[in-house]
Amino acid sequence: MSVAQAARTNSQHFEASQNRKAARGARFFRSSFARGLEVVDLFTVFACVAVTLRIYTQNQLLAASLAVTLPMFCASLGLWWVLRENDLYHFTARPNPFTHFFKTFGSVIIALPLAIIIGFATSAIAGRPWIECVKEATFITALTGTIISIYHFIAAAIVGSLNQIGFFSLNVVIVGATDQAQKIIEDKHSHDDIFFMGIFDDRLDRAPSKINDIPVIGDLEDLMNWPLLPVVDRVVIAVSSAAQHRVVQLTEKLRAMPNKLVLALDMQGFDADGTTLGKLGAFPIAYVSGTPEDARRAFWKRVQDIVIASIALLALSPIMIITAIAIAMDSKGPILFRQTRHGFNNQPFKCWKFRSMYVEMTDHKASQQVTKDDPRVTKIGRFIRKTSLDELPQLFNVISGDMSLVGPRPHAIGMKTGDALSEKLVRDYAHRHRIKPGITGWAAINGSRGPVHTSAEVRDRVRFDTDYIDNSSFWLDLYIMAMTIPSLLGDKKAIR
Repeated sequence: MSVAQAARTNSQHFEASQNRKAARGARFFRSSFARGLEVVDLFTVFACVAVTLRIYTQNQLLAASLAVTLPMFCASLGLWWVLRENDLYHFTARPNPFTHFFKTFGSVIIALPLAIIIGFATSAIAGRPWIECVKEATFITALTGTIISIYHFIAAAIVGSLNQIGFFSLNVVIVGATDQAQKIIEDKHSHDDIFFMGIFDDRLDRAPSKINDIPVIGDLEDLMNWPLLPVVDRVVIAVSSAAQHRVVQLTEKLRAMPNKLVLALDMQGFDADGTTLGKLGAFPIAYVSGTPEDARRAFWKRVQDIVIASIALLALSPIMIITAIAIAMDSKGPILFRQTRHGFNNQPFKCWKFRSMYVEMTDHKASQQVTKDDPRVTKIGRFIRKTSLDELPQLFNVISGDMSLVGPRPHAIGMKTGDALSEKLVRDYAHRHRIKPGITGWAAINGSRGPVHTSAEVRDRVRFDTDYIDNSSFWLDLYIMAMTIPSLLGDKKAIR
């Protein structure tokens, strides 16, 4: 059997194995467990305040005055903020429950002085003696913190157990069937949070069929078209950094992927300027594209999405109902339109919109983009597209976690610009998928919205999107949201 045939056999065997389920499940469990623990903590904060107030007011919770509620509520939120700042939602591969308990309880102790300050500050607002407000603030902090510390101990034990079966593993693909790849794989045995999905090599005819039971699946083209690529967390180039020409060729080829690309450092003549350094297990790496995750930024962006999207749904529900009725009266067919689009890490998802085209003319793949006076668009469709009311159902995508309020606009899979696939016109096109797509974004408020009819327009869209990814922040998101409505109302050129 040739090496190429062995690689194909390994690929087929891998696709059929339980590893595929583990790979798809790892990202879900890793993100949802941490997110769930944050939600439980926040719920505990509110529950403790409610129970304490009920006891304080002798079962007359609704009769509790603002003067009594304010110190407790603010102190509890202060505790939750301290827990967040101390990064208590990040667990190592083998967390020690006792260590995590004392780290959590230590955060509670740190939060007590903050509770005293909050008690002083709220006493002036509440018009009550400061000693009473301080007493209530410190009591609720100690009570809530003790409860949270106990179930964080339990959570750390659960994480350790789940990690042993791969739920929290970092999904890694290695490029280069080299001695360096073997060292990285062997080093993994002391780091259970790494799961090697497979190896790809640009010189497949020289590669072995396996390295330490990790299959060599194919070449770079096979990697670029691999069905499991969306669940890969790191693509590691395991080629000696001293082989500069080969490293440059590999990075230029692989930079087109949305996945984080890292170079395993053997420290032989590698210049680390302009790169972000990190570790894969105990092995030093340099981020060629992408950067290490900012867990706090991701958390606050998710909170921002849920809170604002929920408020927007409540506020805009009358407009959405009227729009739905108008669509139903205007033409036959479903009110809502679902289209498969590229999401985070190129993962496909169903994007919701109000239907704006006649059913028989609907273009699910965006192979023909909308033009001025497009006959496929209904009368109501022209209005809702011009005002972007057709995008409102995407608030449900935001709440479900497929989208964010702010980010690169999701494009349909197979979208064409002219006769060419849009994703083939710009080398860095896939970089826009390194974060969740958004309802609005930096491109939209800078005039790049709606269809892209030329390669220059595609390049401009990608440039705006990558600029946002490189500079995204909480305040930039708020600015983009604030500027979205004025930019839509003042945009007479964009065809939608």
